[in-house]
Amino acid sequence: MTAARPVSRLAFGSGVPMPGQRTLPEEVAVALTFNGTTQAVMMATPADLTDFAYGFACTEGIATPAQIETVDILHLHRGIEARIWLTAEADARLSARRRSMVGPVGCGLCGIDSLDQALREMPPVPPCGFGLTPAQIMSAMSALPGAQPLHDATRAVHAAGFWTDRLDAVREDVGRHNALDKLAGHLIRQPRRAGAIVLTSRVSTDMVQKVAALQMPMIIAVSAPTVQAVALADACNITLVALTRADRFEVFTHTDRIRESAHVG
Repeated sequence: MTAARPVSRLAFGSGVPMPGQRTLPEEVAVALTFNGTTQAVMMATPADLTDFAYGFACTEGIATPAQIETVDILHLHRGIEARIWLTAEADARLSARRRSMVGPVGCGLCGIDSLDQALREMPPVPPCGFGLTPAQIMSAMSALPGAQPLHDATRAVHAAGFWTDRLDAVREDVGRHNALDKLAGHLIRQPRRAGAIVLTSRVSTDMVQKVAALQMPMIIAVSAPTVQAVALADACNITLVALTRADRFEVFTHTDRIRESAHVG
């Protein structure tokens, strides 16, 4: 299954309406099952789904990477099933906090059945030597559009990138949470160092929770955060940079990581 395909359209503007085609992203129901039980059904772009499965499991606090035994991606008639098999320890923990989520692409908390789950406490990011100069922060955001082939083709998807002293990885999806989970799944399965998560979206509480689960010290976003997201980033020792453009940005928390010279830890 491809991530995008052309569809017919009629374009209006100056002059005569023009028939033609527009490439649009695919949006598929992806069921995430853990040890045979469905935990979530998300509308997602059908690409990098193994990354998605790993990232969702870890950023939602379901399992650590070591507690994921296997991931199988099955293409079914009406969608895709990502079958994740967990160790007994992780399965017991999941059974104790079982929830069911049916989430559209814009929703990050659908189906959560308690305030404690929605506002779960996250471990603070430990001190590290990571820091970026203002020029590097603006460069990180400027580099992201050049690494978004699906967005170039469709103009309809979000991206999440990982920046150290360069843009090391990018994942795209119709959902901003899904893009971040896909990036998380990629990062947790390889040796990694501290870096910044670069987002094409606004910063809500659940996005900060996912970055905290990754134990990354900085978020760089193109849009603004919510008040609650700022408070959580502050509590989690995350530097929150937002409203980032090629020539400006605003820092809301832990400004000590904005350096005259960068240190990558």
